Amino acid sequence: MLLAIDTSSLVLSCALAEKDRLVAEWTVQKRLTHSEQLIPHLDAMMKEAGVSKEDITAIAVSIGPGSFTGLRIGLATAKMAAYIWKVPIVGVDTLESLARNMEGAEAFILPLEDAQRGHVYAALYGAFDEFWKEAPEEAAPIDDVIAAALRHGGPVIAVGECADTYKEKLVSAGIRVAAPHSRLARAGSVARAAWARLEKGEKDDPLSLLPNYIRRSEAEVLWEKLHGKS
Repeated sequence: MLLAIDTSSLVLSCALAEKDRLVAEWTVQKRLTHSEQLIPHLDAMMKEAGVSKEDITAIAVSIGPGSFTGLRIGLATAKMAAYIWKVPIVGVDTLESLARNMEGAEAFILPLEDAQRGHVYAALYGAFDEFWKEAPEEAAPIDDVIAAALRHGGPVIAVGECADTYKEKLVSAGIRVAAPHSRLARAGSVARAAWARLEKGEKDDPLSLLPNYIRRSEAEVLWEKLHGKS
């Protein structure tokens, strides 16, 4: 039994999953801070599903890119639980887990998350008979991301928070936008990606696992500007 957590965006999602079965998934978008919600959310879900901490054999967590604060909250919680429960931890790329919402769609999947300053975090995944990473993650202007995705040919489906933000632009370029229930972060997809890693014998060290920010935060950029550093 795997416990999965995603706090990479405004959405808070957690799930319980076996290798080929989603046991429970709770997903909430209430614009409350994840620090207020996460532990009560996990406790309630496990209680309702009849799952105890002794049943958990691994913990999966979305490690970014995404909200700097959200990622830190989710990762700190996952690390603490993995250490206390003495189970492996598996870090999952946020963009991959978003793309796995549409696994088997017979299309290229374009996950889009807000990178601030007019940029988006993006990657491109193939979701045909097999699932693979077609283009690496980046932080870039939305117009550049759209142009790059279309060069791969085939149908493209956008997921993620910025699929909402830039829906009109995406649709006018010929890119489909996923349905609302497939668009936003889901811990069930984090679990799916984590099982793929575990089957390869991959796991992470809870002491050294870090968020994948891709780019520096606004606060870091401002601090360096004020202190004359580049």
